[in-house]
Amino acid sequence: MATRTQARESVIGLLYAYDLGNEGIVKFVDEILEDKKIRNKQKEFALDLFNGVIKNLEEIDKEIISHLNQGGIKDTGSVEKSILRLAIYEIIFKGLDKAIVINEAIELAKKLASDSAPKFINGVLDKVKKA
Repeated sequence: MATRTQARESVIGLLYAYDLGNEGIVKFVDEILEDKKIRNKQKEFALDLFNGVIKNLEEIDKEIISHLNQGGIKDTGSVEKSILRLAIYEIIFKGLDKAIVINEAIELAKKLASDSAPKFINGVLDKVKKA
């Protein structure tokens, strides 16, 4: 059985593909999660996260932009952006414990993104946490 971390990792992959212009991926989310063996409660969890981020994408991106020091959201890597979008959705829209969400985002960044990503993600999310 998949863990919540594995479900989040799958959601990040889906958000990454969506960010790269594959908006049609929305039609295949069920099959993709099934292929990754994300089932039952974890599938419901992943679908809720993915659909929630997509539904609130504009507001989430405004939140990210408001906490970027230089450059902009276009200069942020797609994996990093996907991790931030998911974490901000969980903090703002789901009301989950910020420290837990930030820790999970950092761990996912260590696994999925560049070497500098964990520090960057921690910095942005820490600002969200204080807002």
